[in-house]
Amino acid sequence: MSKKNTKYIFVTGGVTSSLGKGIVSASLGLLLKSRGYKVTIQKLDPYINIDPGTLNPYEHGECYVTEDGAETDLDLGHYERFLNSPTYQNNNVTTGRIYQTVIEKERRGDFLGKTVQVIPHITNEIKRRITILAKEDYDIIITEIGGTVGDIESLPYIESVRQLKWELGENNSMVIHLTLLPFLASSGELKTKPSQHSVRALMESGIMADVLVCRTEHELTKDIRAKLAQFCNVGLENVIECKDMSTIYEVPVYLQKQNFDDVVLKELGLKSDKKADLRDWNTFLKKYKNPKKAVEIALVGKYVSLQDSYKSIAEAFIHAGADLETEVKLRWIYSGDITKENASEIFKGIDGMLIAPGFGDRGIEGKVVAAQFARTHNIPLLGICLGMQIMTIEFARNVLGLSAANSMEFDVSTPEPVISIMEEQKNVIDKGGTMRLGAWKCKLKPGSRLSEIYGTKDISERHRHRYEFNSEYQSAFEKHGMMLSGTNPDTELAETIELKEHPFYIGVQYHPEYKSTVEKPHPLFKALIKAAIKD
Repeated sequence: MSKKNTKYIFVTGGVTSSLGKGIVSASLGLLLKSRGYKVTIQKLDPYINIDPGTLNPYEHGECYVTEDGAETDLDLGHYERFLNSPTYQNNNVTTGRIYQTVIEKERRGDFLGKTVQVIPHITNEIKRRITILAKEDYDIIITEIGGTVGDIESLPYIESVRQLKWELGENNSMVIHLTLLPFLASSGELKTKPSQHSVRALMESGIMADVLVCRTEHELTKDIRAKLAQFCNVGLENVIECKDMSTIYEVPVYLQKQNFDDVVLKELGLKSDKKADLRDWNTFLKKYKNPKKAVEIALVGKYVSLQDSYKSIAEAFIHAGADLETEVKLRWIYSGDITKENASEIFKGIDGMLIAPGFGDRGIEGKVVAAQFARTHNIPLLGICLGMQIMTIEFARNVLGLSAANSMEFDVSTPEPVISIMEEQKNVIDKGGTMRLGAWKCKLKPGSRLSEIYGTKDISERHRHRYEFNSEYQSAFEKHGMMLSGTNPDTELAETIELKEHPFYIGVQYHPEYKSTVEKPHPLFKALIKAAIKD
């Protein structure tokens, strides 16, 4: 049981999807944390998948990985980047996981022959998943409910919230409803009717919104605020405007100016004399908006047409760039378009390059050409996960002379498997949740470029892969100048490679982007930007 009287905040959405519930939740978490409360944020996703690990990035954007190896929704990346604190398995729950747990209990006979139903069995499991976070003694738990009010798949979550609000008692929970105020250019006015219908749909499910956060392109007039308050049954001061910002990192500041955190604390019956201190956050914003230098980095990937596929990488560049007072312009390049013939034109004018992670053989040869171009033209390059494997393949083919070198992921029968499947992965049949996941240790060689970048020889980074550098080729690589500068101390798995005779040519098997936050930009991204800056 919790030692504290934990408070719960539920964030729902209406009118349309993709309104930004994750950013609003993360912003609120930041404000409450800055006022001295211990806060965590949880995402409830209504899809049937157990987790997003098997989803194509075009379907759902980036799959984010936590310290303890959970494959989660990309919103958890926002939570960590804003709060500068890690999330875990229990911070992301899907309908698939809920039903899987209930069915497993039924098969064991845990329900003693009872008929298993959505109410109470599914809703009880949802409530258990929400409240289990209280065991960590959080003051406030923010739960973002995916989807839109009225969606069939979201109904069990909404019903669970209704039950919890009654069970928790007065002032121990609240509901923030995020909605859209569309602007009709023909009449030149914001329309409140969609929000009214959205709140009504929520009320029909037995839940009254306590605070209304309105996404809008234009400022809300007093009349519109009053209309929303009256027809949506919220206090006038509980109607919060959330205008479109030039960057998501402005949202906490904009919400603070409207006393969003004060409104929430009042609804929860909490008092705090400590005001939200966003000085460091504002310093970050000032640096981000007023860069002194600029670099252009080519981001070479397979899923660049949906930039959310590489959300954490893009945000890591923002964090590192702001810290260095440097604008980082990303040139998004689809690897399938790259050939030896057009590489010079595609990469003309770039200052640096990042070869992104991914799976499957589509666009792989284009990535190999990109790695070769960066190596031979002294362009600073960082390869992440598959990016490191691509750098390995390219080096084997064009420096070691192993023209058939490849990864077993792309060619199982390759005669030169410089990238091979990990031993523990060989008998894996199920694809979901079976990769090497979460935080793993890495020991860096003294004197290596990476040990200088990190300022230590012992690091821990998050992983998500099945294939690895084939250690049988280590001596050949190192003989030709490619150092295996980092290994796992327990498995001796190669974690990093770096080319000695190059301004910056580093590949890492892990995902450094997952650990970059506003407060702590990742040193690898900072190092790449520094190498790309032309004096």
